[in-house]
Order: sequence, then structure tokens, then C-alpha cells
Amino acid sequence: MNLHLSILDQSPVISGHTPAHALAETVKLARAADTLGYHRYWLAEHHAVAALADPCPEILLTRVASATARIRVGTGGVLLPYYSALKVAEVFRMLEALFPGRIDLGLGRAPGGDLATAQALSRGQYAAADDFAEQVQDLVGFLDDALPADHAFARVKAMPAGPAAPPIWLLGSSDYSGALAAALGLRFAFAHFISAQGGDAVTRAYKTRFQPSAREAAPHAVVCAFVICAETATEAQKLAACVDLRRLHMAQGLNTPIPTLAQAEAQNYSERELAYIRSQRPRAVIGDPRQVRERLLQLREQFDADELMVLTITGDYASRLRSYELLAREFGLQ
Repeated sequence: MNLHLSILDQSPVISGHTPAHALAETVKLARAADTLGYHRYWLAEHHAVAALADPCPEILLTRVASATARIRVGTGGVLLPYYSALKVAEVFRMLEALFPGRIDLGLGRAPGGDLATAQALSRGQYAAADDFAEQVQDLVGFLDDALPADHAFARVKAMPAGPAAPPIWLLGSSDYSGALAAALGLRFAFAHFISAQGGDAVTRAYKTRFQPSAREAAPHAVVCAFVICAETATEAQKLAACVDLRRLHMAQGLNTPIPTLAQAEAQNYSERELAYIRSQRPRAVIGDPRQVRERLLQLREQFDADELMVLTITGDYASRLRSYELLAREFGLQ
């Protein structure tokens, strides 16, 4: 199929494993994705989350890019409210110089952790992304050496200088980032794995309202879905038990690693907990390769998306890798 399929990796820490092992598994999976024919490999930013090992995707990105040869590598995403727009521009100009034509800059505005952590990261000044739109415009200006002449920092140049800068994607699970991406003429990625409702309307509105810019002549949208693919639908449903328990832990405020399958199968649930688990299942695509492919293509059509991106977490690293292998084969990636 003439369809780009990509991966979002949150570097999950599975119970019984260290964060260092989780990061090694990210590099291993990126190498496999490069060979299997996936188009992009994005790394997520989270802070003080026991289940997710990567607080600085721009650093892990260099390791992944060095370990691969073809696949585009990027962030899904840098949480811009914590950072200086100039510094982010410098980091990604450096990455583009090191790995020309392979870097994506995805930007998010969520805290990526709890409020206390957000305050600690911002020296007690976390403002819940109140000036995100201004930050994005400044970042574009620094990346492209195109700040308005009357800007306070118009004479400041982001180094290293060069003719190219990475494409920018705004990431979101609501209408805010889609509307901003449309207004600024940037790319947009919707997180279906966070919000299963309304994303199609948000993405279609982005495409309808898109204003061409110096960066993008036309809109470009990705929908990112949570996927568990196995040889059989029964096996996939079994593997999903780990994510069911993980999401319940999150709802209960428990900061724990990803449960193993044994831990998930040993869990006894109340009716209320089972109801919560069922309510979260629409955020996931679970099944055998044919079922998963059909559902992802439905999402692509529903969202009018130009690309598909998948996020897979299970209770062991082998079944996570196998899910991506099966999906690559089913979609005919090369």
C-alpha cells in the first residue's frame, strides 16, 4: 500500500525491568522499525512517570538516529511550555545538521506529568501553556530566521545556521492544537490513543481551515492510535489486560511500572473497575493483523488523515516488537 505507517514510542518501563533496559528496548525497536519499513519513529516526553522512561526525547533521538539509517526520527513531542523557543530551535537545527532530512519536531503543550513536577520543571512558574501560541510562532521564527523586524529578538540567530530546518508538527488530543496548526500553517497530529471521541472532527476542521504558510503549502495530518496486534484476536485481547490494568492504575493515581501479563491476570476487579476498563477500550485497536489493519484504515478514512501512527505497549517487550512486525507485514511495508 502507498501509505506511511509510523511509530510513537513512550519507552515503557515494564515491571521487573529498569528504565535503562526500557531505553535499550527503544533503540532495539527503532532498528527493527527501520528494517521493517516504518516511515517515522517518534519519541515522547514524560516526567516523573514510573512507567515511562524518557524525559528528554531530544537526547534519545540522537541515539535512535545514530542506530538507524533510513527512518525519520522525531519527537512526539517536546513539551514546549517548559523551554525557551530559541533553545529548542538550536537543538533541532543541530539535529538537522547531524541527520539531514531525517528529523521531525513534534510539539506538545501538556505537562507530561503531575502538577508538582510541572512546577519543579519551571521553577514554580508553570503557567499551563498560556503563551503556547506565542512560543510556537517564536520557535518557527528562530528555526527559519524569519522573526518579524519589530520582534525584540529579531537580530538573534539560531545556530548552527543552514538552509534546512525540520518540519514542525503540533500534537493534540483536543481542538486547540488543530486550530493553531491550521492558523499557522503547520502539520498536525491527533492523539486518538488519548481521546477516542471527536478527533475526526478536529482533524477535518484543521484541514478545512488550514492557512498556507512559508513552511507548508497544504495541510498534513496524522492520527496516532494505540494498537495491540497478535497472531490471533484471542491472544491480542489477552495481551491487552496489561494495558487495562495500567490505565486503571493511572485513574487511581498509582505511579507504577507497566504491569506484566502475570500481574494483570492475577488482578481481581470490582464491577466499578471493570466498567472503567470497558470505558477506556475505544482508545485502543486490538486484534489479529487483518482486524487491526481494517480498523486503522477506517480511522484514516474517518479522520481524513494523510498518515497513520501507532503506539504499542504490552506486558513484555517481545510481544510489543511482534505486534509491530505483524502490522508491517499486513500493511506490506518495505
